[in-house]
Amino acid sequence: MELTAPTILEIGALLLAAAAAGWAARRFHLPAVVGYLAVGLAVSPFTPGFVADPEQLYLLADIGVILLLFEVGIEIDIFTLRREQRALVWAAPLQMGITALAGIGIGLIAGIGPVAGAVLGLAVAFSSSVVVINITRSRRRTTDPPTELALVGWTILQDVTGVILTGILVAAIGADSRPWYVTVFGLAVFIGLAVAAAWVLPRVLRAVHSDKDLFLVVTIGAGLAIAGLGGLVFQIPMALAAFIAGLVIGESHEAAEARRRILPFRDLFAILFFVAVGSLIDPSRLPEALPWLAMVLALLVFGKVAVIYVLARVLGLNAHSGQLAIGLGQIGEFSFVLASVGLAAGVIDPILYTAILAAVALSIAVSTVAVRYVRRPAPA
Repeated sequence: MELTAPTILEIGALLLAAAAAGWAARRFHLPAVVGYLAVGLAVSPFTPGFVADPEQLYLLADIGVILLLFEVGIEIDIFTLRREQRALVWAAPLQMGITALAGIGIGLIAGIGPVAGAVLGLAVAFSSSVVVINITRSRRRTTDPPTELALVGWTILQDVTGVILTGILVAAIGADSRPWYVTVFGLAVFIGLAVAAAWVLPRVLRAVHSDKDLFLVVTIGAGLAIAGLGGLVFQIPMALAAFIAGLVIGESHEAAEARRRILPFRDLFAILFFVAVGSLIDPSRLPEALPWLAMVLALLVFGKVAVIYVLARVLGLNAHSGQLAIGLGQIGEFSFVLASVGLAAGVIDPILYTAILAAVALSIAVSTVAVRYVRRPAPA
C-alpha cells in the first residue's frame, strides 16, 4: 500500500496542476488544452525539475485516448449526417484525401518517401474532436448553430474516413513486421468481431439499464476490452480498435445513454492524454525540427484549411466557410496515434515526430482563438 502512495500523489498532483494550467489558459483566452500540454512539458524528462513516471502517465493516457475515440465512435450517426448534411458526406472525405495526397507530395519532394509523407499528410488531415466540441460549447464562441453542426459533422466524417485510410496505411507500414495482407485480414476479422459485439453488448446494457453502476462498468469495460483485444491479438492500434468498436455499437438504442455516462471519465482521462503528449515534446530537438515544423504548418494551412474553405464554398454548405475552415484547422488525437505508430515503425524520425507534436500545440492554440474573430457580416 505504501508503495502506491507516491503514484497516487503524483496522479493527483498532475490533475490539480492541469486544472490550474487549464484555468490560467482560459483567463488568457486560450483553450485549456494548451495548459494541459504545458504541464506535460514541465514534468517531461526533457525539462529540468520534477519528472513524472512515464509508464504510469502513458498508461492513463492510453486509457484516455481509448475512451475518447470509443465515445466519438458511439456519437457517430452516418445516416443522420447523410440526411441532414448531404454535402458533408462528400466534402470531408475529399478533404482527407487531398490533404493526405499533399503530404505524399511533400514526402517525395523532401526525400522522406511516400509512406512517411502519407503518415504526415494523414496526421495533418485529422482535426481534434475535443477541440471542436470545445469551440461549439465555449461561452466566448461566435459561431452560429449551422456552423457548429457543420464543424461537428466534418470531424465525425474525418474520423470515419480516417479509419479506412489509417487501416490501409498501417498495413502498408507493416509496423508489426507481418505481411500487409495478414494485417488487412486481421483488421477485417476484428471488424467482424466488433459487429458481433454490437449485437451482444446492447442486449447486456438493456438488461442492466436500471443498475447505473453496472451499466457504466459494462460500457467502459467493453470499450477497453475490445480495444485491448484489437491491439493484442490483431495488432491494430488500440485507439483505432476503440473507434471501430464505438462506431458499430453506436447503432444501438443504448448508445446515447452509454455515451452520456462515459463522458465524465473520458474528459478526465483525456486531460492526462494531453499532459502525456506535452511530456513527449523534446525542446532540445525544436531548433532542428523548425524547418519541418514550418512545413507541417504550411501543409496545415494550404493543404487543409484552404481546402476546407474552398470545398465549403463550392458545395454551398450552410455554414460560415471561414469559421468552419479555421475551426477545423488543428491537428487531432488520431494524428498523435498515427504519428506514434509511424515513429515506432521507423517510418518517420524523432525530428519529424517532434515537429508534429509542436504543430499539435500551436494549431490548437491558434485555431481555437482565431475562430472567434471570423464572423458573418452584419445584416445591412
